[in-house]
Amino acid sequence: MGIIIRQSIKGIFVNYIGSFIGFLTSMFILTKFLLPEEIGLTRVIYNAAYMFANFALLGVTASALRFYPFFQNPEKKDNGFFFYLLVLPTIGLFIFISLYLILKEPISNFFSTNSILFLDYYFWVIPLICILVYWITFETYANQKMRIAVPKLVREVIVRIMLLIVYLLYAFKFLNLNEFIACFIIVYGIALIISFFYINKIGNLTLKHDFSFFTKELKKNIVRYTGIIVLGVLGGGLLDLLDIFMVSSKLGLDYTGIYTISLYMAVIVEIPSRSISQISAPIAAKSLKDGNIEEANTLYKKVALHQLIAGGLIFLFIWINIDNIFAIIPNGHIYVAGKWVVFFIGMAKLISVTLNFGATLISFSKYYYWTLPFTVIITVIGIITNLLLIPKYGITGAAIATLVTYFISFTVQQWIVILKIKGNPFSRNLVKFIILLCFAFGLNYLLPVWSNNPIVDGLCRTLIIGMFTLFVLFKLNLSSEISHIAASVINKVVKKKAE
Repeated sequence: MGIIIRQSIKGIFVNYIGSFIGFLTSMFILTKFLLPEEIGLTRVIYNAAYMFANFALLGVTASALRFYPFFQNPEKKDNGFFFYLLVLPTIGLFIFISLYLILKEPISNFFSTNSILFLDYYFWVIPLICILVYWITFETYANQKMRIAVPKLVREVIVRIMLLIVYLLYAFKFLNLNEFIACFIIVYGIALIISFFYINKIGNLTLKHDFSFFTKELKKNIVRYTGIIVLGVLGGGLLDLLDIFMVSSKLGLDYTGIYTISLYMAVIVEIPSRSISQISAPIAAKSLKDGNIEEANTLYKKVALHQLIAGGLIFLFIWINIDNIFAIIPNGHIYVAGKWVVFFIGMAKLISVTLNFGATLISFSKYYYWTLPFTVIITVIGIITNLLLIPKYGITGAAIATLVTYFISFTVQQWIVILKIKGNPFSRNLVKFIILLCFAFGLNYLLPVWSNNPIVDGLCRTLIIGMFTLFVLFKLNLSSEISHIAASVINKVVKKKAE
């Protein structure tokens, strides 16, 4: 777990620099200078492109991790691995861009009532689809090389800085709406170019490939695995973006903008898990390839614990300050309508960060075909819950639908993991942390309002509850890895002061 912790810390550090930039941008720039409808428009354009890009990838992000060990030989050559990475997404682009064009009329009808502005930019989504497909592919290659820090720097920091510049140019009337959307897309194109040059530096990219190494059995396994994964992605990709599309269709782009701001606060919860899961996935793939189920399950327990600790603490600090946050941000009286969106999506993300590595284990095991019926059923549940709850509860209903869907989906997934892989993420320390987290939430409601100034009140709450929670966390030694890192940092600080 040591290498995972070290690599993850680098990724998490970059993530939080980016998150800080993103927080300032979303909470103080977008809410002040953009209309909710304009925020909603950018979110729908990006999500539409991201959804079709995920389909077009043809499951390469999962299959690359699963089959990369088979491409290596004793000399550590990749034997055409990069060529394989590019072929599948390129085929997928032709298929799904064609499908996007064919589906123009039904998609237009879906958005025509409440989000007609999106239809003006329908074709603008296509170049963004292409950009996202190859960008994600390049990130997958870097991830397989266990080099996650620079790709994360590009995604989390550089992209957000460039987007901030674009937002400010639009805010101060240097760009009209069409130019704003064009620059919004160009930002991702620049990220794609940077990523390409980086992976070329670390991997000496070549399209040369050895077909003799690409055996009939390996080809059969890749095609079969990819087919199952693609069908699963068709459901899973839609499920993750369903709430945005449903809110846009049923309530309009202005509500989508409000939902987006609240969603941004909630998804911060899962940021640490992106680094931990990314760096853990190749290790899990190798363990399962070698038949070492015990090692994979030990890894599952540690990943679940550390992702819940990181995500749980973030959610705690967000929720105890939720009223103060809406009191501080520009036009908070508009965006406070999304308060309970933050809560329900945050709870959904806590379930996800605790159990999502189980999906990784399934996808790398011989039981990967369970992905197909699982995602179909869960997607249907997601659609039904959104259709039932959005008309009744608005954007809060969409968040509740997401929580219900996450709860059902991860419960079923965990049942499969226990039944087929004998994997159990629950440990005594994980249960202790859940109890500690519940106690900290309860403590917040016992504290008085310290000041009419939301910043002062927020600082007081954060210090009191934060110090209490961290003290108990280290006192109980819930994570020996975290305690060791904290002790190392303290020792270094003490030595520097002594010098």
